[in-house]
Amino acid sequence: MSKLTHMSIWANLLPSQREDIFAANKRLRKLWANLETKIAKQDKEDGGKSKFERTFLWNLIGKFKRVLQNVEDESKDVNVDDIHYCEKFLELVIDLEVLLPTRRFFNALLHASHLVTHCVLSTLISTEAGSLFCQLVDMLKFYAHFEVDEITGEQLTHKEVSDRHYDQVVKLQKAAFKYFKDTMKDFYLLNVGGVDTRKSLTKLFKGMKLEEVYRFAEYLHLVSPLKEDEKIDKVYTSQFLVETIIFKCERRLDQLQQLNEMPLYPTEKIIWDENVVPYENYTGEGVLALNKLNLQFLTFHDYLLRNFNLFQLESTYEIRQDIEDVLFRMKPWHHETKNEIVWGGWSKMALLVEQFQIVEVAKPRVGEKSPASVRGELTVNVGRRMDVRTEWEALRKHDVLFLVTCRSEAPMGTRFNPRMPFKDQIRIDYIRGCEIEGMLDSSDHLIEEYEAYEKKTNLQGDVRKYRVWLDPNQYRMDMESRAEKGTDDVYYTFNVVIRRDPKTNNFKAVLETIRQLLNTECVVPDWLTDVVLGYGEPDSAHYSKMNDVEEICDFNDTFLDLQHLKDSFPAYKIECSATDEETLPPFQLQFKDLDRRPNVTAEKAIVVTPKKRSRRTPYDIKVNTNAIKFTPAQIEAIKSGMQPGLTMVVGPPGTGKTDVAVQIISNIYHNWPNQRTLIVTHSNQALNQLFEKIIALDVDERHLLRMGHGEEGLETEKDFSRYGRVNYVLKERLRLLNEVGRLQYSLNVPGDVAYTCENAGHFFRFTICKYWDDFKEATKQWKQSPDGLIRDSFPFTAFFADINSLFSGNNAEDMKTARACWTHIKHIFDQLEEFRAFELLRGGKDRTEYLLVKEAKIIAMTCTHAALRRADLVKLGFRYDNIIMEEAAQILEVETFIPLLLQNPQDGRNRLQRWIMIGDHHQLPPVVQNQAFQKYSNMEQSLFARFVRLGVPFVQLDRQGRARADIAQLYSWRYKDLGNLPHVQALPQFQAANAGFAFSYQLINVPDFNGQGETQPSPYFYQNLGEAEYACALYTYMRILGYPAEKISILTTYNGQAQLLRDVFDRRCSNNPLIGPPAKVKKLLALLISFSNIELECFLRIFESHSSVWEFSSNI
Repeated sequence: MSKLTHMSIWANLLPSQREDIFAANKRLRKLWANLETKIAKQDKEDGGKSKFERTFLWNLIGKFKRVLQNVEDESKDVNVDDIHYCEKFLELVIDLEVLLPTRRFFNALLHASHLVTHCVLSTLISTEAGSLFCQLVDMLKFYAHFEVDEITGEQLTHKEVSDRHYDQVVKLQKAAFKYFKDTMKDFYLLNVGGVDTRKSLTKLFKGMKLEEVYRFAEYLHLVSPLKEDEKIDKVYTSQFLVETIIFKCERRLDQLQQLNEMPLYPTEKIIWDENVVPYENYTGEGVLALNKLNLQFLTFHDYLLRNFNLFQLESTYEIRQDIEDVLFRMKPWHHETKNEIVWGGWSKMALLVEQFQIVEVAKPRVGEKSPASVRGELTVNVGRRMDVRTEWEALRKHDVLFLVTCRSEAPMGTRFNPRMPFKDQIRIDYIRGCEIEGMLDSSDHLIEEYEAYEKKTNLQGDVRKYRVWLDPNQYRMDMESRAEKGTDDVYYTFNVVIRRDPKTNNFKAVLETIRQLLNTECVVPDWLTDVVLGYGEPDSAHYSKMNDVEEICDFNDTFLDLQHLKDSFPAYKIECSATDEETLPPFQLQFKDLDRRPNVTAEKAIVVTPKKRSRRTPYDIKVNTNAIKFTPAQIEAIKSGMQPGLTMVVGPPGTGKTDVAVQIISNIYHNWPNQRTLIVTHSNQALNQLFEKIIALDVDERHLLRMGHGEEGLETEKDFSRYGRVNYVLKERLRLLNEVGRLQYSLNVPGDVAYTCENAGHFFRFTICKYWDDFKEATKQWKQSPDGLIRDSFPFTAFFADINSLFSGNNAEDMKTARACWTHIKHIFDQLEEFRAFELLRGGKDRTEYLLVKEAKIIAMTCTHAALRRADLVKLGFRYDNIIMEEAAQILEVETFIPLLLQNPQDGRNRLQRWIMIGDHHQLPPVVQNQAFQKYSNMEQSLFARFVRLGVPFVQLDRQGRARADIAQLYSWRYKDLGNLPHVQALPQFQAANAGFAFSYQLINVPDFNGQGETQPSPYFYQNLGEAEYACALYTYMRILGYPAEKISILTTYNGQAQLLRDVFDRRCSNNPLIGPPAKVKKLLALLISFSNIELECFLRIFESHSSVWEFSSNI
């Protein structure tokens, strides 16, 4: 394609059109002159091959025009294949326009061919058969004038776009002044803003003769000069010339302003519009008017806009499925009374609306049309079922609900058929989204999030009130529609409120965050810009190509011993500054090949220096250290993660991805204690596993913070949520003040110095420091003094009276002990100084925000929570230096990008130094339910997978330790050189046979059970009773053989089968104390997403396909 879109295709342009391009970029004139010489030479040598290449697209556009004209010919029958050809051709042209390498020279050819004008004037665009064609033309028009400099690739500013537009209109006014000086004064004397709209330009050319319009088009270099024997009316029509001029000169709609005025919640008109959101009928053939997520993007604006459109449509598709499912379950039937409904069923995801009212409509901000905010109060009856009540009361701030006006016309007793179209069975008048601000108490006061956490307010009765935010743009549009058409007041007609699973209900936060990013100057780190957009050298963000690398790094407890270090760097020469016997961990490593000084030859050598840690306390406290012997590949990943730049780690199953991430976090924490690290994962489960391992290392827990939902899944007694950390700080403050009081008592100092952190600070500066200074003065000559000097001079001995034999009497050892004691005391007051702000901030919200912004060094959240809280975090001044992403291959592209911009730039630069992405693009991709968005738009491609495809360097972990060697062979072919860790070959549980099974894994076919195989009670709800009974019998057999129940999981690919399995196991096993239920019975995809790192010994996997079942049993 590069030869077909080379600069040589400009040979098809008019000389005047090329001159316009050269006038804007003089460097291109020289390149074209050289190219013309080369073209003339090639035409003589290659027999017309080069001419074919440079005219191919021009001729193809000509063919498209002829086919389009043939479609419009009323004397012939419309050929469907011709319409499909036109659609496919427009798809090709759009694909050429959205990639900078192909757009660079093709865009001028597109404008010179007037392709868009021919499409706009065609009759096909206004017919029902041409609806898709019309949408494709709109996309092409948008990208034909996209705000990017095709030659340099730079995004055009608003001023540059305006200047280009003004130049075109002024040129048009000059033509009017030149040719129609006397008759068009009203046009060429007006300012640009008064004449550049489509309406005013159409009015201007409406009464003109064809020859006059042609003179304008020729002056603008839109058409070629006529030959002597040519007649204008034989070549052009007035309509064509006018449309061409308008396309060139008209004022474009502000895309950003349109986006800002657009509602984020889908309405009933969009949800069931199949032209916008197709159903599950895409087969991979044909064309769709959808954006595509390619390897490259034009600008960050283009990148965000494409993701915004696709994410909105995919979310709408999921919302439609949820709403249809809920309303089919609720069975709305027509009532005798007008606008009343009889509900024949129920759903735990929906409640009837008792009352809804608008309570506040704030005035619009300056320059905006919509209200600043719209608040409403929703009253519902949560009923008496505790499970339903609990779930509705658990709704938090920012959760999204849907208010529905359902006016079903189906008579009472109607059985709805989920296989038939929903909109033909149940009438939905209105759907409006809203966002929860909070629950109201009995006095109609908002229960703040922190109060709900601490007090767990118990409200009386079954009625609950929620205060919600509505979409201001949608509210404005509804009010305008009511004023113009006299329609109902939408907001007083709702009768049902529907909630969705919070795990999949983050669409509004993501869309709002993308819109905020589009409205701000996206400042991505300089070293990342080209890589994210897909241009430049793929390894430009790798530490080996960066100038500010860390030549010397402290690897802390990464290595177990010197031999482990040598084994980890087989390609390096190891130089030790001490003998092997004296070289004990921890180690500081100097990489000579990372020396960036000029005139210094890089050497593949490492200088190893043992680091002796000074004692931090006189107490015998065991410090948690790493006990894992990392492989060379894991060490390379850890080394890369400690260096500035982009680090990508591909980890097959069981290769220790989480352990590598934890060690990188620990090393960064100890090497750069002032830097803040943000941890982002796809699931709460992965985040909790990561956190549990971080807690087990030498990381001060006051610097850890776990944000968002899911912290209750942490298998630890400590609470690392925002509120749990605040409570920990307050308790720790009291404990430390007690220590200060004990220190005061040991020194016989009067006063209440342990009352507050401020008092303790004064006590430290004016009393404790004086004691220490006196001690240092008295022991200045301790090396020449007799033993016992340190013991006799130390002022804080009484404080450490709980330590037997604090001093040994040897001055050298005693001085080390004294310094450890001082470090211990100083650490107490340092912590109190950090905690002092919590005395001044009395509110729970203020304390949590201070903790987030100032205190925490390692902050963990899911990508969903990052999108949800982005605006709040930026407003608080949140800062971080490093990002570590686990499960990066399972996160949607835009959800991966958002965490990069959770902070405002400083001095126009992003302070991000490291971006570590850990995942496996060979395993689960991001979940996209709609096949059209998944396959056609490539929405299932994660940013991690795109980087791999672009050739960005990555470290692949090459040793697995989770599965038996023979089981690992089932998937090891997918990875390069994937081997096993030594314990897989050595430990008995990986070598001995599984009791009761002939093989480690086996496939079992289960025939029809009682004459019945696979059933489908409702659409996409597949069940097979024979499979479920066989799985239950196999599980019982395993339990009788002695396999622990907590080590067995049952996985299946369908929701329906998972539900059936639970029912069968509940009936057959749950009540039997000798058997009991298995560890998990879940849908396969959900389990793998949520529990991809959990190590269970046995899986029963059930795969359904055309009434047959396959089971996979393994000991892992």
